[in-house]
Amino acid sequence: MAKLHAIPGAGSAEDNPVVRTIGVADLKAALARGIDDFSAMPTHAFFIALIYPVLGLFLAAAIFGNNVLPLLFPLMAGFALIGPFAAVGLYELSRRRERGEDFSWARASQVLRSPSIGSIAALGIFLLVIFLLWLATAQALYHMVFGAYTPTSVTGFLHEVFTTRQGWTLILLGNAIGLVFSAIVLSISVVSFPMLLDRNVSAATAVQTSLQAVSANPGTMALWGLIVAAALIVGFIPMFFGLAVVLPILGHATWHLYRRLVGP
Repeated sequence: MAKLHAIPGAGSAEDNPVVRTIGVADLKAALARGIDDFSAMPTHAFFIALIYPVLGLFLAAAIFGNNVLPLLFPLMAGFALIGPFAAVGLYELSRRRERGEDFSWARASQVLRSPSIGSIAALGIFLLVIFLLWLATAQALYHMVFGAYTPTSVTGFLHEVFTTRQGWTLILLGNAIGLVFSAIVLSISVVSFPMLLDRNVSAATAVQTSLQAVSANPGTMALWGLIVAAALIVGFIPMFFGLAVVLPILGHATWHLYRRLVGP
């Protein structure tokens, strides 16, 4: 029997959601449901996610053209920081399919009519601020390690990163700092965005519930974070186009993960 955790605080039952303890089997089930949703509406999900591979190509082109190669990896890693907000339309499609409603891609725009759209937008802006802070931190770290060195080519940059002491210092510190940023975003967003679509609650309640869900399931949620990171890496490999499949599946799966984490 699942262990339940009530969120403390005043208010009605709707203001005090119940958080479940879940396991690896629940992650597998959420992913399976995510794949099933994607299979049921691949064209719709692809249409919504198409902007991300295109954006990735534009970002890569801008980086190579403006000789700011040191920000290439931070920008790629940053997808994980803004992904929860970007996937709101996918949550809506999964919600509608679950309820037996029309889940054509045009229905994803119903998010804009949600009573919680203000809270959703506010949380989205907060994630954007975290993303910009991550980029600023990554750039500052690069200058701290390499000083004024500016790479003139891709091969030169990769050589400096992977074959020098400074390069490995950058890799280790950058990944450690990135892990902190990712953990923060995962903790505040894994439940909050789906919950705001699903229930009439405040942004504070949604974020509090998300934090409680992670606190009640530290190992399981850490594994979920690793799954998301690995999936994004796979999506990046074929020139970002793999994201057109990876992002919809993760978005749909996150909705079903929320269903398993938060009791009705």
